[in-house]
Amino acid sequence: MDGSVTGETVPVVDIKRVMEMIPHRYPMLLVDRVVDVVPNVSAVGIKNVSANEQFFQGHFQDHPVMPGVLIIESMAQTAAVLVVATLGDAAAKRLVYFMSIDGARFRRPVTPGDSMRILVRKVQHRRNVWKFFGEAKVDDMNCAEASFAAMILDHQV
Repeated sequence: MDGSVTGETVPVVDIKRVMEMIPHRYPMLLVDRVVDVVPNVSAVGIKNVSANEQFFQGHFQDHPVMPGVLIIESMAQTAAVLVVATLGDAAAKRLVYFMSIDGARFRRPVTPGDSMRILVRKVQHRRNVWKFFGEAKVDDMNCAEASFAAMILDHQV
């Protein structure tokens, strides 16, 4: 992942590499792997939703539904992997922070046992601000969509 902007697909990003690329950890790591990464263009994240997810204990006990805000967060994490795949070494010691979320729509619930595909496409990139459009799907059915922006900042250790 050399920061290439050629549009060439990079290999599947497994969970170990995802954790090297972004700082999220359980229970906030909401992407199991990223496939179909085209630097500077798009990526597809995979989240296998388990009945053991911590949030299902309270959302909702008798009818477990993945919170919409966490679906949007999974889009943002997939986008962060895309940013790191695009910037390569230039992304070292940098974090991706949400700036805005627009047009979020939730079409169907995501429940235990679902395998959620998170499709993220870069819309714009100017300086350290990136804009994306994301969709979450289960069995090719749209569960959620949103446009969002993020700012890439140096991480102060």
